[in-house]
Amino acid sequence: MYKSVGAIGGAVFLLASCTEYQEADLRGSGGFIKELPEAVLTIAAPYQDLTAVRIDPEDGCYVYRHAGPVETTFLPLRSVRGRPICTRPANVETESSQAG
Repeated sequence: MYKSVGAIGGAVFLLASCTEYQEADLRGSGGFIKELPEAVLTIAAPYQDLTAVRIDPEDGCYVYRHAGPVETTFLPLRSVRGRPICTRPANVETESSQAG
């Protein structure tokens, strides 16, 4: 009896935390770009959702929110040719890696 109550209570907390995360993104606190540059709009492949795009701080590439049948995740924004669209070249080293 106590195990099932604990499992139900844990499931409620887990679901509540997921709901809060989704609502935060819908309010616009996810750091989405409001207006994409014209150059990005021109080369982006048509099958991607351009309403929820942000720049990945690790590599400087654009990512978009993809709502799949199981989960919502961020995927690289790709050009018509299938290449990722980035704000800087992939081989540029950061200053912190040069300092060491």
